[in-house]
Amino acid sequence: MSDMFKGYKGKALEVLKKFKIRVWSEVAINSTRGEFKGIILPRSESDDSEHLVLKLATGYNIGIAVDTITDMQEYGYKEAHYKIPEKEFPTSPNKPYVKLLGTGGTIASRLDYRTGAVIPAFSPGELYGAVPELADVCNLTTEKLFGVFSENMGPEQYIGLAKAIGKEIEKGIDGIVIGHGTDTMHHTAAALTYMVQNSPVPIVMVGSQRSSDRPSSDAALNLIHSTTTAGYSDIAEVMVCMFGPTSDEYGLLHRGTRVRKMHSSYRSTFRTIGDIPLATVQRPYKITPLTKNYNHRRHDRKVDIYPYFEERVAMLYYYPNMHPDMIDSLVDNGYKGIVIAGTGLGHVNKPLYPAIERATKAGVALYMTVQTLWGFVHMFVYETGRDMMSKGVIPAQNMLPEVAYIKLAWALGQTKDLEKVKEIMLTPICNDITEGEPYNGYIILQGGIPEVEEFIRKYHK
Repeated sequence: MSDMFKGYKGKALEVLKKFKIRVWSEVAINSTRGEFKGIILPRSESDDSEHLVLKLATGYNIGIAVDTITDMQEYGYKEAHYKIPEKEFPTSPNKPYVKLLGTGGTIASRLDYRTGAVIPAFSPGELYGAVPELADVCNLTTEKLFGVFSENMGPEQYIGLAKAIGKEIEKGIDGIVIGHGTDTMHHTAAALTYMVQNSPVPIVMVGSQRSSDRPSSDAALNLIHSTTTAGYSDIAEVMVCMFGPTSDEYGLLHRGTRVRKMHSSYRSTFRTIGDIPLATVQRPYKITPLTKNYNHRRHDRKVDIYPYFEERVAMLYYYPNMHPDMIDSLVDNGYKGIVIAGTGLGHVNKPLYPAIERATKAGVALYMTVQTLWGFVHMFVYETGRDMMSKGVIPAQNMLPEVAYIKLAWALGQTKDLEKVKEIMLTPICNDITEGEPYNGYIILQGGIPEVEEFIRKYHK
């Protein structure tokens, strides 16, 4: 198909031909839904034939149903080139040296209008071209370890990252940033917390919710905050650095074992669960700890790398009327460990009991977490919990389900002795288990309530 109509087909193609409109044309569209002005963009090859894609002057893209279009007029032509400019990254002996390890994701990127895919910028020159402020923060070098979407991250990537981090620390790097897709960033943060221990430098995971070609992109500020943290922070732990509030007031640093993605599209999607964040980070070079309980930066090059992971571990989210074959099938397929996200204080239904017993007899490690996310497993309170403990289920305290899953796989990767596994699981590492939740570790504001609305009006007008 001609590049004039790149990606369009069916009804959408017919409409473009009818009004003699090309892709990249600046157009005025009259439709039954109103009037719109913008640039006609190419379509992804896998998209439907019912809509035109229009980039508005605001930078946002919208879809217009072709059946609603009554007229289109071309008043200009402006083919876009979305290649990120590349400039040589300047260095200074007075700035810290930071290494950015890439795994994929959209931390600095452009949109490929042929496929609709986001193409990342990654070399120091590309990143400097996209975010020139980085040169004011640090001396940046990069290495692309993987190029996968975050849903494709797994043991191979966790172990590869852990070993690469160990090598960079031995070489004398001042801090490490890991570019990562946001969807499973909290899984990788937990894995690296267990695999990379006693680090002398900050290890900062960062991503973006919105690609760099969008006006509301969080990519640039997240990069600035994460490199600032890696270069200057006294907190030497695995952290996630993302937006704090949904505005650009500051970023938050979340501990790798207590963080979770909590919204599909908000820029402030990551939250510390059952505790408070480690710190806020702002420009220029301002990092404000919110707690005194963290591992401090050191000047030695010592780090402990534990690159272990048993792949045959599962996380089972309990739901009413779950049947025992859910557990039986995991056992039959050779799974060595199961983390259950149970209801309430850590419960499942009685029909699962025989399957739990069979799993225990087969030597499967069974751990209970709570799907409420906040709070502790308390299996002594009700008969259900006591019955399950007698059948071999072990309470995982207040570990988040995903963290317990990662830790169990990590533990089973080291030993098949279930008593040793239990010792590893129930020994706190970087606050994956805490003595209690602080009074301000559980706050979910409910809109519409008078006191919440008053708070919003006062602080976010």
